[in-house]
This record gives sequence, structure tokens and C-alpha cells, in this order.
Amino acid sequence: MATIKKPAAKKAVKKPAAKKTAAKKPAAKKAVKKPAAKKTSASKPAAKKPAVKKTAAKKPVAKAAVKPAAKPAVKKPVDAPDGVPYRNLFDAFAQGKLPFVNGYIVSSFFSEKNAYSIFEIVSYAGVKEIFPTESGLQFVTGGKKLYVLVENDTYEKKFIEPVSRPQGESIPKRENEVEIIIARNQTRIMVAKEPNELFGSFTILKPSSINFAVVFYQLPTVYNTLATFFEETLNRHRKVPQMDAKKAAQLIAATIRKTMGPDGVYQ
Repeated sequence: MATIKKPAAKKAVKKPAAKKTAAKKPAAKKAVKKPAAKKTSASKPAAKKPAVKKTAAKKPVAKAAVKPAAKPAVKKPVDAPDGVPYRNLFDAFAQGKLPFVNGYIVSSFFSEKNAYSIFEIVSYAGVKEIFPTESGLQFVTGGKKLYVLVENDTYEKKFIEPVSRPQGESIPKRENEVEIIIARNQTRIMVAKEPNELFGSFTILKPSSINFAVVFYQLPTVYNTLATFFEETLNRHRKVPQMDAKKAAQLIAATIRKTMGPDGVYQ
């Protein structure tokens, strides 16, 4: 009867229980989150590419900032620097302080023998270029030139028309084209009624000896400054009596303003 116990040993075989543990493999498959990894890799190129494009787009902004900065440099005609109403023409050129927009230049031509004198007043605007020459300064622009002649009482050729007098003593005007003031000491001051036109360019001669060339800036007080300048010059250097020098200076300044100024009737 002892041999009958063999079937009881078969019950110890628990193979079906092992199969249940193997069935947990599908649960491991659920832990695989590969789709989630794809989402992170897809977001990288989308985020980086637009960021690089935006930084590259800032270059035109830098170019636009450069253009307005260059515009003030074009404005080389800074008239009346330091608020000085006038200065020596050739000193102003050497210092880079010549006016380019508007200006007046007064040149003198004094006789070394007597008080006979010629003044040339040039007005100009919109200068393109100024450069030195052997004889003076050349201005590349048009302008106007007004003549003033001071004739001393002992001048021997006073009966000859101013236009027909010898070189160095003549102006391109006849007596009917000038206003004449006769001073108490019989000095005659002739002021042209109208200026002569200058086309293309003109040259201001470098003064020698006792002569001068002065540039006046287009300030609101420029005509008063010109009047004062001529009054002192006629009185101190050409010996014209004070009252007559003042009268002549006011006529000169008024003629400049009327016929040569930016708001003059001949503009």
C-alpha cells in the first residue's frame, strides 16, 4: 500500500502559479513613456529657431540708429559760433568758423597817400566750397557786391566819373548810380544804390598793409553791427567827422539790408 502515495507528489507542481507572475510583463509595457520623450524633442527646434531669428532681426534697428546720428555732421554751416558778431575773414577760415548759410564780407582798399578809400561789401548764401588761392579765398557760390567810395577833399580827379577813374581808384558806378553824402570837411562818401551781381564764384583778396577783410555773421543784430563798424572806421581811419560818419554808416547798413539781406526787396 506504500506505493499508492505517488499521486500526492503531483500536487506540489505549482506551474500554473508561475504563469500568473509571467503575466505581469504587459504591465511593464505601460511604463514605457516613449511618446512623452517625442514631445520634448519636438519642442526644442520650435523654441530655438524663432529665438535666433528674432535676435537677427535687431540688425536693421542698429542701422536706423546710425543714419540720424550722421545728419548733424552735415550741418557744417554753424553760423555765428561763440556768439561773435564778426571776425577777421582769414582767421575765421583757419579756425573753420566761416558761415556757409549767409554772410557778409567787408573788404577795405585804403590809399597810403591820403584818405581816398574803397569798401566792397559782399553778401553770399549757400556756399558749396571755400578754398584758398594765391591771392585770397575763393567762394564757390553766387552773391552780391556793394561799393562804397570815400573821396577826400583834395582829390584831384573828383570831376571824373567813378567808373572812369584810374585802376585802384574806380568803382563800376556812375555818379547817378550812387548816393552822395558830403561831410563838413568836404569828404564825399558815395554809396551805390544797388549792388552788382556775382555769379558762380568770387574771390576775396588777402588784405595787405593797413587794409582788412572782415566777415559778419547773419545775426538779428547784423545791420546794427555793420552800422557801428562803418561809423567807427570812417571816423577813426578816414577822418570823417563823427556826425557825418554816423549818417553815412546808417545809409550803408540800410542799403545792405534792403538790397542784399535775406528779406530784402531784391531777393
